[in-house]
Amino acid sequence: MAGTAGTSGTYDGTATERWAPEPDKRPGRTAFQRDRARVLHSAALRRLAGKTQVVTPGSRSQEWDASPRTRLTHSLECAQVGRELGAALGCDPDLVEAACLAHDMGHPPFGHNGEQALNDFAADCGGFEGNAQSLRLLTRIEPKRFVRFEETGDLVSVGLNLTRATLDAATKYPWPRGAHPTRPGSLKFGVYEDDLPVFGWARKGAPADRICFEAQVMDWSDDVAYSVHDFEDGLHAGHVDPAALSSETERRGIWAVAIGRYAPRDTDPAELSAALDRLMDQEWWPRGYDGSAVAQSRLKDATSQLIGRFCLAAEAATREAYGKGPLTRYGAELVVPRAARLECAVLKAVADRYVMQRAEQEALRADQRIILAELAEALTARAPEGLDPQFRALFESADGDRARKRVIVDQIASLTDASARSLHTGLTSRA
Repeated sequence: MAGTAGTSGTYDGTATERWAPEPDKRPGRTAFQRDRARVLHSAALRRLAGKTQVVTPGSRSQEWDASPRTRLTHSLECAQVGRELGAALGCDPDLVEAACLAHDMGHPPFGHNGEQALNDFAADCGGFEGNAQSLRLLTRIEPKRFVRFEETGDLVSVGLNLTRATLDAATKYPWPRGAHPTRPGSLKFGVYEDDLPVFGWARKGAPADRICFEAQVMDWSDDVAYSVHDFEDGLHAGHVDPAALSSETERRGIWAVAIGRYAPRDTDPAELSAALDRLMDQEWWPRGYDGSAVAQSRLKDATSQLIGRFCLAAEAATREAYGKGPLTRYGAELVVPRAARLECAVLKAVADRYVMQRAEQEALRADQRIILAELAEALTARAPEGLDPQFRALFESADGDRARKRVIVDQIASLTDASARSLHTGLTSRA
């Protein structure tokens, strides 16, 4: 578990250490450039191209666009935002980009809908959480590096064998299930019980429950990317009418969604109204969308303006609090002004209300939940039949029913939307 030399900024040997020591095949690269390359070339990242972001790839709901956003395009967009924001604040840009690329790699087919279905299935073996699954994938499932345990002689995967700092930066919720530091009932967590050893290693020297600075940059970049782009996609699809956003009746519905899901529960609707008004008062705010080249250009400009607005707000507030030096690891907290967070929450609520809550989307989500529940049931009854060779071997060597169930969860989580449907059809048609 030696350190890896050759990185920039204020990152020491502890930050650049890898779980399993290994030489650099091409001297001259920094430790974080290697991490970025490993994530970028991983099969798990490529599979995100077939996983739902908001609208399911290939569904009738995205007939308007031959190139809808997926989990992969979202991750690439998040990485671009995070790289620039992190660099502006003194983070290693490759480290932040690697974390942004990796942050959704553990998400299952069918987006958050699939996450809920798998959490129900896995309730008695530790639950399911996309962020905890990402850590598991990065440190165990993605086959890049293996080590042999001297005690047993077993050859064991250490996943991508990323540096400590990159694993920490990709960990949005650094605590196990049920241990949220301020909200005990929260379903958000970042590590399964099985993965606590490598989690503890990655968090060496970290203050308990504290999110590192790079992970905070990643998290805000994630919020910025998906709020702005979901809003853009809603306009592009014709589901969001900018003129309707001035209606008090429509606004009441938006505020209910925002306070229920995206803004602090104590938020006054007047604050949300002021946030939307601030955005609508900007010269670049889209007044309509007719699909013409000029309209497309204006919408793209609005997207760029929004991303810049949110990132510059965080950069300015953080610099005001911490000064001009490089900000890394546990030397600072990312400061995002409340006004910027509420503007971001309003955009999320608009996309939620007018895109995700459409009737056909709810019908599709209901069908997806049935597919995953039936697939989990079929694999439980038939495994190792239906498992890929990688998971078949893990299933056959698993110690007990709980461990075997976790392998089934890992298999389902690795599937794309299309492969989940295909495997479901193949297993249930022969039932």
